[in-house]
Amino acid sequence: MALTKFFNEMTADDGSVRAHYASYAAWLNETPPDRIARKRAEADALFHRYGITFAVYGEESGTERLIPFDIIPRIIPAQEWKGLEAGLRQRVTALNAFIHDIYNEQEILRAGRIPTEQVINNAQYRPEMKGVKVPCAIYAAIAGVDVVRAGAGEFYVLEDNLRVPSGVSYMLEDRRMMMRLFPELFARHKIAPVEHYPDMLLNTLRSLAPAGVNDPTVVVLTPGAYNSAYFEHAFLAQQMGVELVEGQDLFVRDDQVFMRTTQGPCRVDVIYRRVDDDFLDPKYFRKDSMLGVPGLLDAYRAGRVTLSNAIGTGVADDKSIYPYVPEMIRFYLGEEPILNNVPTYMCRKPEDLAYTLAHLPELVVKEVHGAGGYGMLVGPASTKEQIETFRRYLEANPEKYIAQPTLALSNCPTFVESGVAPRHLDLRPFVLSGREVQLVPGGLTRVALREGSLVVNSSQGGGTKDTWVLEA
Repeated sequence: MALTKFFNEMTADDGSVRAHYASYAAWLNETPPDRIARKRAEADALFHRYGITFAVYGEESGTERLIPFDIIPRIIPAQEWKGLEAGLRQRVTALNAFIHDIYNEQEILRAGRIPTEQVINNAQYRPEMKGVKVPCAIYAAIAGVDVVRAGAGEFYVLEDNLRVPSGVSYMLEDRRMMMRLFPELFARHKIAPVEHYPDMLLNTLRSLAPAGVNDPTVVVLTPGAYNSAYFEHAFLAQQMGVELVEGQDLFVRDDQVFMRTTQGPCRVDVIYRRVDDDFLDPKYFRKDSMLGVPGLLDAYRAGRVTLSNAIGTGVADDKSIYPYVPEMIRFYLGEEPILNNVPTYMCRKPEDLAYTLAHLPELVVKEVHGAGGYGMLVGPASTKEQIETFRRYLEANPEKYIAQPTLALSNCPTFVESGVAPRHLDLRPFVLSGREVQLVPGGLTRVALREGSLVVNSSQGGGTKDTWVLEA
């Protein structure tokens, strides 16, 4: 699949402005550049004041910096969002069915639709979860699905984030910032709201409380202030009106989880955990973990507490499992996938490895357990030396890698140092699964600020935009 043409979100091939951007483009043209410059400076100052930061690993200037915010929004028309939303609901429903199946009946494995060894031998598969009853059979209550547009404008799912997906706080803060800076834009556009996401999240978590609990106590479990996404943990706890806790604030007694408070122990029913599996319970996982709660898995197995997301969800968002998601949709739902995967070469297969090695300068190669834009090769943007280094990695451990065509990610006008220029972007909508599957219109748009870069991750220096879904 050769996708070399860049789809521009705002302008068509003939240079005309797309209909859903027309009103915004007119406003942008009539707004003095000095006002835009002032508003951009104001946004930077406000983000700094609010402490909206992100860790950028490998930078010498320090571990924390402002997450760059661009004031040109990404706009999605109502009909386009409707199709995207349907595809996201379908995909996450199938992923939850898959996780439930592999920890229980394993029907999809017995049917030979996915190789058993790909699941059972996966580093993210947790045998401790076999047979554990999970409320509503929902393992991934919060999913962040990374979607890109390529070619003539078709959407592709790049990856599924089902463990502890992050970024929703930036979606909310970007909207808050745009409404503060440019209230007139919200008067002339019918933009679907996103501010109710914390209420939807809380209702989703409460709906998954253990059986018999009518007024559940919900907490957000964070690794602590040194975690790169700590701002988000604190923000979501505050927005939901629940306690933000660390492992040391909780303890397990008689297979129940309690929170230490000044009034004495308080039972906890639902934990929105932002701590990775390995660190959740030193009794069963990493013995040296100071971030988790000893005995938490016992309480979970006993059905006395709900963890969102569940332990062991990572097996379903591993890049070696990603190629099988369309098959999951067919197997569990009896439907054809609405959203396409990116064609993927599984390097553990000899024929796929041979093709990958022969076409390294054209492909993107990723570690199956990698995340955040690390451990990957973008062939067209790499030097010969980098390509040859990756060739050695592939030949030594082919099972650790997948390869994909270099998608011509869509771009959108973005304010950069040289002025307004096109930059590549993606979209991470957040799908909530409780007693129903729902999502707010839009998501986090991430933009690659470096010219020509296809890596949009904030941890790699990318920025964010507000995402507008227009109401019909």
